Amino acid sequence: MIRFIDLGLALLGFILLLPIFLFLYVLGLFDTGSPLFFQERVGKNQKPFILIKFRTMPLHTKSVATHLVGSGSVTKIGHILRRTKLDELPQLINVIKGDMSLVGPRPCLYNQEDVIKEREERCVFSVRPGITGFAQIKSIDMSNPKLLAELDSKMIESLNVNKYFYYILKTIFGNGLGDRIN
Repeated sequence: MIRFIDLGLALLGFILLLPIFLFLYVLGLFDTGSPLFFQERVGKNQKPFILIKFRTMPLHTKSVATHLVGSGSVTKIGHILRRTKLDELPQLINVIKGDMSLVGPRPCLYNQEDVIKEREERCVFSVRPGITGFAQIKSIDMSNPKLLAELDSKMIESLNVNKYFYYILKTIFGNGLGDRIN
């Protein structure tokens, strides 16, 4: 049922937000010359997939967790995109493709071994990663792997349609700080 809702909402959202998507794409051409960012992430059952986001850092920035990147690595437009969470908009394509859900644990990088270990112990990889979830609305990022995995696990165990929409609405209306930059 959640997959059906994911697909419907992602398609609707992509169509309705297409003008914003195109505007941000053109803005990104002027900002970095390459507006979309593609990165391999850990998906359901630890299967790799390519995450799509709007680029918020210059080309050739080191591929590490966001909380390990200094604020000087983010472009001026990138700061706005991250603060408003608009950098996540292309992930609707990941949801449509079936790589992600709208709600689920945020996908980590393969080099985040501590996050992977904690999530393995709690069966977090049994579901599709999401654009938002309980940890995100509580502003818990991947700098605290144990707490993150615990919250992800609790969210998975208690997720129902009502909580699914709750997490989405909380995200839309500003809960969570997006990706933190030191």
